[in-house]
Amino acid sequence: MREPKYKRVVDAFAARIRDGGWPAGTRLPTHRRLAADEGIAVVTASRVYAELEAMGLVSCEQGRGTFVRDLAAPGEGADERSVAADAVDLSFNSPSIPGQAGLLRQALRDLATAGDLDALLRYQPHRGRAGDRAAVARHLRRRGLETGRERVLIVDGAQHGLAVTAMALLRAGDVVAVDALTYPGFRVLARTLGLDLAPLPVTADGPDLDAFDRLCRRRRVRAMYAMPTLHNPLGWVLSAERRARLVEIARRHGVTIIEDASYAYLAEDAPPPLAMLAPEATVYVSGLSKSVATGLRFGFAVAPAELVPALESAIRSTTWNTPALTAAIARRWLDDGTVARLEVRKREDARQRQALASEVLAGLPWTGHPSSYFRWLPLARDSRPDRIVAALARRRVAVATAEPFATTPAVPQALRLALGSVGLTELRSALEAVREEAEGDVHR
Repeated sequence: MREPKYKRVVDAFAARIRDGGWPAGTRLPTHRRLAADEGIAVVTASRVYAELEAMGLVSCEQGRGTFVRDLAAPGEGADERSVAADAVDLSFNSPSIPGQAGLLRQALRDLATAGDLDALLRYQPHRGRAGDRAAVARHLRRRGLETGRERVLIVDGAQHGLAVTAMALLRAGDVVAVDALTYPGFRVLARTLGLDLAPLPVTADGPDLDAFDRLCRRRRVRAMYAMPTLHNPLGWVLSAERRARLVEIARRHGVTIIEDASYAYLAEDAPPPLAMLAPEATVYVSGLSKSVATGLRFGFAVAPAELVPALESAIRSTTWNTPALTAAIARRWLDDGTVARLEVRKREDARQRQALASEVLAGLPWTGHPSSYFRWLPLARDSRPDRIVAALARRRVAVATAEPFATTPAVPQALRLALGSVGLTELRSALEAVREEAEGDVHR
């Protein structure tokens, strides 16, 4: 069969972009101009740009046009890690406190001289050993979530917890309500499982709950993915009133809530988790990667009793069980107060980093929480985020654009700054570079 003409246009444009014929930030012809130049219909021209966007070569921005993306810039993909070895990385959070390596050495010594080491070399129950689950339940009670070990499942980090929850509860094509800006890892998971993400507009106080109610009236929404305590990337903490209304809407429409509490430890005195307000309708997911160490892949899910078997089956089909050695270290640190002490120190560390960011970026608009490890930096309307990212990469600073977080076709003009992976001296110099490039881009 003869190849459609528009495909030849797509191939020609793609080749020119990849060859550098159109540099990053180049504004491409309007849909009407492209249609006239190539002798195709306007709707076909729109299809050309849609395919180029799906290939990751262009960014289509409503009301502004279509622009060539910077293919070499870091921070463009979900949790993209193509960062130069000598770069100051503000695109990804890996918060660490001095002395954590010593804690690990001591924990390994203690395990080597106590208990039945052979037990750690054998298969474990899919949802974790009873003692490990009990330790998590005690930890969660200190966070305001009353639960028993029978509802706790041990997973390989919070991302695995989200994955097994989605695998257990949802099927391809199911509608999941999400914030218009949300955690990139859930976007990737949804794409992998074929879920239909329905974005909710965001406000300064959280998701637009009127829009959530209207969505549930209009479509069969199976689940809502929510981060009520320390939202990533916007940093909000939902008020008790908004939590109660969210739960009321979900209950009325039969929507299961997937509550991601990965960063909740950073927000002191937050209202009770959604899982406390609606335990029968909420799966609560968190872990120790952010509060302790990213290399400690230990997470947990708390599910309604009737959903536990389905989640357990999903664990079996993915990892069989969380490694017993990891779980043993996590349990020891949960019970002896190490996790609680590290959480206190990391809250103090995050506040110090936010204060530094406020000092260096004074005058620039921002959104965030005073004790979070990230900051959302809206840009001027005429700024080009990919151009700023490229300029910063040349200065050996890596940041993320809004694109990995956006669930809507229109991507906000913004940067997301991760503050937790570098030393304070490096952080200051990197933030100064961000300020210079953000302010200078407006005048280019």
